[in-house]
Amino acid sequence: MTVYLITAASGAGLVIIAALLFRRLRSATDDDLLTGATTSHTGSMLSALFLLAFAIAIVVPWTTTDAARLNTYTESQAIVESAWSGMDLPAAQSTRIRTELLDYAQFVRTQEWRLMADGKLSPDGWTRLEQLRREVAAFPAKGRDAKDAQAAVLDDIGDITSARRQRAMDAKASPPPGLMVVTLLTGLIVLLFPLLAGARPRGMSIVPLALMAALLGVGMYLCVDISRAFAGGLAVKPDAFTTAIAELQRIPGSG
Repeated sequence: MTVYLITAASGAGLVIIAALLFRRLRSATDDDLLTGATTSHTGSMLSALFLLAFAIAIVVPWTTTDAARLNTYTESQAIVESAWSGMDLPAAQSTRIRTELLDYAQFVRTQEWRLMADGKLSPDGWTRLEQLRREVAAFPAKGRDAKDAQAAVLDDIGDITSARRQRAMDAKASPPPGLMVVTLLTGLIVLLFPLLAGARPRGMSIVPLALMAALLGVGMYLCVDISRAFAGGLAVKPDAFTTAIAELQRIPGSG
């Protein structure tokens, strides 16, 4: 934030110095009109800066949210594949794996999802996966098919862990604070610029200004509201895990 303030102060200082120097030129003229070159140029540049910051503040969270949604399906699919991979293990072991995976999927959907709105994951989820990995690794697999199935299940659990790690990163991800500050600040300046330039709206001229203020307020609130992938208007829903739970329950021999 200090760098941003220094940069802004440097830019303002440069303008003041340039204005004082150019006033000494004979060809320079005073410009104090609302329709003058200074006001027109400044207004257009402020609008362009706001639109740039606003677009980035919308596109970045939108992209992050889409990636986070796809990753939840990757994790849920790995859960289902892990259950199917265990079908070649003895019945008791296969049932144990399906039960643990079903419990994990239900835990994520019903308990952990609420925490992700605050950018956190429950430590219990990591514990469940680590315990399942140790149990599968300790199975006394006999025969080539059983050993191959055991290795496949361990690989799938590794995929679940990797996807969960990515979900943890997605839950914490948010646009840079400086971007949100610039978006809010430029939006406020664009709103107040006519008044700062000396305009005094009267009568019906206040209506378009009020409409612009309302739309700017909605837009800036939207930027803040969608800044996290698992909270706000674009929040990722646990649909992937709901589907995975239904698929796990359809696997032969599952409860």
